[in-house]
Amino acid sequence: MAAPKGNNFALGNTGGRPPHFETPEELITACTKYFQDCIDEKEKITVTGLTLDLGFSHRSSLDDYEQKGNEFSYIIKRAKLTVENSYECNGQTIDIFALKNMGWKDQTQQEVTSKMEIIIPGEENET
Repeated sequence: MAAPKGNNFALGNTGGRPPHFETPEELITACTKYFQDCIDEKEKITVTGLTLDLGFSHRSSLDDYEQKGNEFSYIIKRAKLTVENSYECNGQTIDIFALKNMGWKDQTQQEVTSKMEIIIPGEENET
């Protein structure tokens, strides 16, 4: 059903909420401010902290900006990489769990070798 005539809210509405950041520069400034504030206040840099500081109500909103495939996408990827770097540098237990959620793996490799000799009854052994 179309909007009633004279409804100004329907004019030019392409759907969805307007973006938090109009330009990539606004997003870069906001991300940089968050990281600097964390450093100044000796706070832990986190993805959820970044999400909240940027004014989003859910992490998926941050992920949506990353999926756009434009300048905003690059900025969010770099911001998440900065968070990952922070976890990596700290190396505390909680940081290890966060890194695992970012795709890191905690694995060890073991190589096992053995020599096996098959003996068939009634045949000579050629060793």
